[in-house]
Parts: sequence; structure tokens; C-alpha cells
Amino acid sequence: MKEITCDELKALPEDSYALIDIRDEGLREYGMIPGALSVPTEDVYNSKTISDIPVDKKVIFYCEIGRVSLAIDDTAELLNGRECYSLSGGYVGYVRSGIASDEDKEEKRKKAEDSIRKKFHKQLFSPFARACKTYRLIEEGDKIAVCISGGKDSMLMAKLFQEIKNHRQVEFDLTFLVMDPGYKPENRQLIESNAEALGIPITIFESTIFDTVDTIEKNPCYLCARMRRGYLYSKAKELGCNKIALGHHYDDVIETILMGMLHGAQIQTMMPKLHSTNFEGMELIRPLYFVRESDICAWRDYNDLHFLQCACHFTDTCTTCHTDGTTSSKRLETKKLIAELKKTNPFVESNIFRSMENVNLDTVIEYKQKGVRHNFLDEY
Repeated sequence: MKEITCDELKALPEDSYALIDIRDEGLREYGMIPGALSVPTEDVYNSKTISDIPVDKKVIFYCEIGRVSLAIDDTAELLNGRECYSLSGGYVGYVRSGIASDEDKEEKRKKAEDSIRKKFHKQLFSPFARACKTYRLIEEGDKIAVCISGGKDSMLMAKLFQEIKNHRQVEFDLTFLVMDPGYKPENRQLIESNAEALGIPITIFESTIFDTVDTIEKNPCYLCARMRRGYLYSKAKELGCNKIALGHHYDDVIETILMGMLHGAQIQTMMPKLHSTNFEGMELIRPLYFVRESDICAWRDYNDLHFLQCACHFTDTCTTCHTDGTTSSKRLETKKLIAELKKTNPFVESNIFRSMENVNLDTVIEYKQKGVRHNFLDEY
């Protein structure tokens, strides 16, 4: 398979080629190259989508970093005779090649802010403000560390915080905190560039988390997440903050509820705010609690923004590039299950969410409160 660079791709007439995204569904949700068609890797050699492409068009495949697409057999019957290419660097390379100029960055910032105030006000700002008010997430005198991973959720959260601060209903301060746990220079550059383009004045600090978890074989992502939160709490407190804000949204909440039941044999939810057990006086808040992921994606795509899913040693190669056959997570399975249930019950998502507000302890066999287990027989 021949390779084509991102610069060469952008120089081609748009009607001269067809882009084929062979990544799995979980990665496609983080963004696709505009105009690309989706064909999972396992369907490449018998895809009607590909067979319907005119033979005089170039067929350009891409995965996350360009490794799997490069291995496609372009002599296979379906592809034989077609001019096929693998996009060098894959989707990650495409995103990195699109770092905007200073002039483009100012235009992007204005468009992103205007879209929050107008086009997406009802879908994004209103539920953000409602969560802040309902759960008292922002209070007078707060200094909030808005934790930015570089993805769509945390970047949007930062913009929403800037917008609500402009309303001046409550006096509070913001610090936009980015932790570099050992990013490759080009990945850190992308986060910095996106933050600059969106007008987010980030504060970056370094840690060695990636080096620490790099040798861990079992659940490295879980350990990484726990360590990240500890470092964020510590740095936020050092900077005089009393709260850290994370970018978990409505879909994360309902998926967590269902995953706990199906895989953890427990009923629990992702709380809108909670006190830190290890850092006295610190709180964690989730102001995107009512914001739907589909609306975040719509805002991202409308503004032609591109973010990396995760820039660590494990996911930089993406699930389509893994060799262990694992192409979906429990969360993705749960997401698909909810989508399937929604076909016959359009209220399934809100019902899952509201179930955590309607727990009837009279019908619960056992429950735990502050670490103490209570059984219905105790008061039977």
C-alpha cells in the first residue's frame, strides 16, 4: 500500500478521491476527517461502500496513526485496479497538520463563542447553567481549577465557564489547568494550539504518570486516571483553588449507572459534586452534568475543531491498531445498549438518570451509607 501525506491530501481536488475511515466506532466519536466514509477494518474487503466508489477515484484509507491502513492488501479482489493509498500518520496526523495560523485562531475563537451564545445556547449553555444552579456548583468566592485534558468535553467546559463568568451573577475566579503526564511534544503542541485558538489561557504543569504506568499490564488506564486526579487536586490546591471541575457529561452519568449494575453488581451514580477524601477543603464538580454528548459533538463539528482522544502510550495507537483483538470497551458496549433500548423507549435515557433521584429505600434489600451496611431486616 502506497502512502500519501496530509499535505498531499489537502492539495488534491475534492472530487478526485474518497476517504475511508477504518477505525472503530469508539474512536470515530472523537471526530472524523470531513467527508470521510466509515468502513470498519473487518469489512474493507467486501464493502459495498467501497465498491460503489467510481474506479477513477483514488481510495484513501486512514486509521488512528496510519499503521493498520498501511497493512491493507490493495491487491485484494475488491480493491484490485483501484488506486489505493494509506494516509500517513492517520487521523492523528491529520489533526496535527491542521494547527491554525494566528489569524485563523482569532476567527475560530469568535465563531466558537458566538455559537455558544446563539446556535447552541439551548443545548449547551442552558443545561450548564442549570446544573451549576441546581447543585450549587459555583459559589461566591470560589476559585475553580478547570481541568483540561485536551478533548472536546473539557475544552467546551472551559468556554462555558468563561461565558458564565461574563454574566457576573456570582464572583469567582478560574484557573485553566492542564497536566502534562508525559505527552509527546506534538501532542502537547496540539493541546496548546487548540487552547490558544479558543482563547483559553491554560496553566500547564508536568508529571511522570505515563512513565509510572507504562510498565503496568493490568488496568493501566484505571491507575492513570486515579493518579491524574490526585495530581490535579494537589496542583489546584497549591494554586489556591478550592474546587476542580471535570468534563463528565450526561451520557457519562447514565452509562456509569448502567455499567455499575451490569458489571459491578452495584447501584451508584457519578455525583455532580463531592468532597475530596484526601485533600481537605477541596471539592470536585461536574458542570456538564446535564449536557448531552451529541450536542458537544455538534458544537465541535460546527466549529471544525479537532481534538485527540488521548495522547498516552496506550491509546495513541488506538483500538484499531491493537493486536489483542479488543476493539470495544465496556462503556462503548453500554452506549450501544442504551441506543438499542431507545429505539423502543425514547425516554430510556432520562429514566436511567432519574432512577438515581427516585430510590425507594423501603424496597431495597441492602444499602451502604458512609461505609456502613444496612439490611431491611434491621427494621423489619
